[in-house]
Amino acid sequence: MEFFTETSSTIDKKPKLTKLGLSLIAVTGGLATAISVVCIPFVSPAFRRICLPYVPATNQQVQNVLQALKGRSGSLIDLGSGDGRIVLAAAKAGFKSYGIELNPWLVWYSRLMAVTKGLSSQTSFLRRDLWKCNLRDYDNVVIFGVEQMMEDIEQKFNTELQRDSVIIACRFPLPNKDPIATIGEGVDAVWIYKR
Repeated sequence: MEFFTETSSTIDKKPKLTKLGLSLIAVTGGLATAISVVCIPFVSPAFRRICLPYVPATNQQVQNVLQALKGRSGSLIDLGSGDGRIVLAAAKAGFKSYGIELNPWLVWYSRLMAVTKGLSSQTSFLRRDLWKCNLRDYDNVVIFGVEQMMEDIEQKFNTELQRDSVIIACRFPLPNKDPIATIGEGVDAVWIYKR
């Protein structure tokens, strides 16, 4: 019985990496790392107890929020401000507007949009956990929540907000409070509450 044996000429012929091959490996590895770094803030909410994903507000939702704010003034905070649409629209309507967002890319994007629209002096975007932010200094609060968090956020509102503050809940209503008004329907509906 014969076994295959390598000769010295077979052993010496190892494939060599060319400069082009090394460059391609470096570029694809670098791109994969960069994409992973950018994606982590968008994926990480799924690992929290309550997942508050980034879903941009529709134009109709923004208009409904602005309609809910008619006749109001003072400061406004958007909890989970995403790309800053609500904050920027409220600032344009005359509010001193704040956005709280965990995703650092969305915070930087919102800040950039505020600068490009000339609204940076009326807005402030902070990378913060909405559960750790005290709401006592805000006259108007906007929340695009998920159903699982609405009871807990309602308790936070009851504890921290001043009397006469207005709460605008988008996508899901507060479970234990009756709204003073509802604007829109379906996914674009907003519920208005007085503290």
